[in-house]
Amino acid sequence: MNSNEKLDIAVRAADDKLAHEITTLDMQGVSLIADYFVICHGNSETQVAAIANEIKKSAVAAGFELKRLEGADKARWILIDLNDVIVHVFHKEERSYYNLEKLWGDARIIDVEEILNR
Repeated sequence: MNSNEKLDIAVRAADDKLAHEITTLDMQGVSLIADYFVICHGNSETQVAAIANEIKKSAVAAGFELKRLEGADKARWILIDLNDVIVHVFHKEERSYYNLEKLWGDARIIDVEEILNR
C-alpha cells in the first residue's frame, strides 16, 4: 500500500469521528520522517481517544503496519505512526501550544476536501 492510500484512510477515519480542523501536510522534500503528516484535534480526551482508535482500527483493517502509537494513556496528544504517514491527534489546547503547522511551515498543505472527495 502506498502513502496516498494511508493518507486517505487516516483522513477519512478522523473525519468519521468528527475531528476538528484536519490538516494534511506534504512532507516529501521537507523531512525524511514521513511523506505526510495529518494533524487534527478533539475537544476532550474522550474525543481524542475515539479519533485515534478509529484511525488505528481503519489502518489495521486496511492491512497497514502500525509502527507505533504513543500518548493514548493521557489522550492529550496521540501520535500514530503508519511508517510514511504520521498522524497527530491533539486535544484542542495542546494543538495550539505545539502549533505543528507553523513548525513545519515549509510543507505544502493538501486540501482535505480533495482527499474526502476522491
